Amino acid sequence: MKNKFVKLTALSLIASSTIYAGGYKIPEVSLNGVALSAANVAHGHGADAAYYNPANMAFMKDENTLEADLIYIGLDPVKFKGTVGSDPTLHDINAKSESFLIPSLNYVSPKLGNARVGLSIVVPGGLSKRWDDSPAKDVAEEFTLEVVEFNPTIAVPVNDKLALGVGFRMVYSKGIVKSTSAASRDMTGDSLDFGYNLALAYKPTSALEIGVTYRSKIALNEEGNAKLYIGDTTGAKVYDGGTSVTVPLPASLNLAVAYTFESKTTVELVYERNFWSAYKSLDFNYVSPIAPVLQPSFDAAIAKDWHDTSAFRLGITQELDSMTLMAGMVYDKTPVPDGSYSFELPDSDSLSVSLGGRYMINDAIDVGLSALYSMRDSRTINAADNHSQINGEFSNANVLIVSAGVGYKF
Repeated sequence: MKNKFVKLTALSLIASSTIYAGGYKIPEVSLNGVALSAANVAHGHGADAAYYNPANMAFMKDENTLEADLIYIGLDPVKFKGTVGSDPTLHDINAKSESFLIPSLNYVSPKLGNARVGLSIVVPGGLSKRWDDSPAKDVAEEFTLEVVEFNPTIAVPVNDKLALGVGFRMVYSKGIVKSTSAASRDMTGDSLDFGYNLALAYKPTSALEIGVTYRSKIALNEEGNAKLYIGDTTGAKVYDGGTSVTVPLPASLNLAVAYTFESKTTVELVYERNFWSAYKSLDFNYVSPIAPVLQPSFDAAIAKDWHDTSAFRLGITQELDSMTLMAGMVYDKTPVPDGSYSFELPDSDSLSVSLGGRYMINDAIDVGLSALYSMRDSRTINAADNHSQINGEFSNANVLIVSAGVGYKF
């Protein structure tokens, strides 16, 4: 039965390592993004407007605006209690806790004719999931993903109330996957892929702002090297060569409205739709044929059938004389159905809360600090509904994000 478990989950691990799942995408890529739970699409006037809604750059002051942030992400150790397959053993195991420091940079130019240009260098997704104990180790001994996006953008005003923006996305991803079981593997791969983003900013009054953004689907064409073994990685190596797989980074749509009251309090609501249904199945290609004994484990397509998901974001901004205070909340649905749920991606619906602030040191420099805590639901999986025959509960998948940054205008 363990071989069947490996067969049905082996391929899903790589796919997850090259796309942003609902639970492990990172929409909060700046200090303001963390403080507002990424509800800064309509009312975005800092350097990170270049990423969240580049059309807003057209309404910013005519100056260079630069911001550099350092973001800490901490993942609690996911817990699993239950059984797998026909083995009656009750497992009570934890994944390792994970922590990361990732930088981000956003820039908006002064006017260039009638246009403004921007550049964002951010980490929009990533994950590291490691298990030391079976049965999780059988498919996710190590699962590490690094993602960097380079996103140059341009904004052009249509009139004094409406502006349009467009961007070019360059996404680089790099991953490591290791598992040890009856059939084991050690895989590495990377990819450079391209897409685009579109944006609209409409300000019918001085108090009301509307934002719409769209990020295209990107086909991630991962290429790398696979080492496959019979038994653990000290056993017989039966494949050492190239492998490739194509998986979708789904399109996403944001609809946002913000209103600023006379008290200089801005409330923004964002509806986000992620089109994960593009992820229907997964199939690997190998440069050379792999051994027949490994074909059931590593050379069989597997249905994923993920769902489109919605996220609902709320952000509140209070402007003071030299201080800006921010808070936010987001409810996010997972795209992963029970049928394709597994140890490498123990995802669930989440509710997140956030807060932060910025302080103006002088007219040119400001500093800030923000934090977000994501509380993820426990999730019970029944073997009758799950391809991997998991029967048990996953819990404690919470996430902490802290961002510190400095802004400079010149």
